Amino acid sequence: MTEVLPKLLTFKEFILWLPENTSQRYELHDGIIVEMSQPSGKNEKVTGFLAGEITVEYKHLQLPYFIPKTALVKPPRKSSGYSPDVVLINDANLQNEELWEKESTVTQSKSIPLIIEVVSKNWEDDYYTKLGNYEAMKISEYWIVDYAALGARKFIGNPKQPTISIYNLVDGEYQVAQFRNLECIISHTFPDLKLTANQIFNGVL
Repeated sequence: MTEVLPKLLTFKEFILWLPENTSQRYELHDGIIVEMSQPSGKNEKVTGFLAGEITVEYKHLQLPYFIPKTALVKPPRKSSGYSPDVVLINDANLQNEELWEKESTVTQSKSIPLIIEVVSKNWEDDYYTKLGNYEAMKISEYWIVDYAALGARKFIGNPKQPTISIYNLVDGEYQVAQFRNLECIISHTFPDLKLTANQIFNGVL
């Protein structure tokens, strides 16, 4: 029996395929459509908490930022498109984004000051695939919030414990700082953000 391999899609084909008026999220990983699992209540609480706290910060600083409900991040020269849990958009650079108006898609690091992924069952995507592609895109700051300690030990230590990994771009490469328990996170994008790892894991101040 001959195995029929799935057709790999271009990003344009993926955009045309995306169903309208659905709450289901999809991503494109190297030409393959990936249906994102329904997030747990805890995942949604952590994501909403972070979006709210970051919104307070950029408004306080009067920065031209916003957090879209749905938007895609496309690595250049790849048939991929990601839908982060939280993506901070720099409105000042959207005039340079060819795919923004019709496809709600950003491709340039100047448009993306910060991306946050809250880890779920597909933790490999956050720690392997997206980490590498966000670094290649030169996105200055990327958080991986692993409240359930799902990531591999080489990423979050042994024994595994809930960890926030904040990757900052230094000389074109990511350097990571990790935060746990009552440790206050350090964000280069928002240096005045005063949150402990536990506050983020619990979604409450």
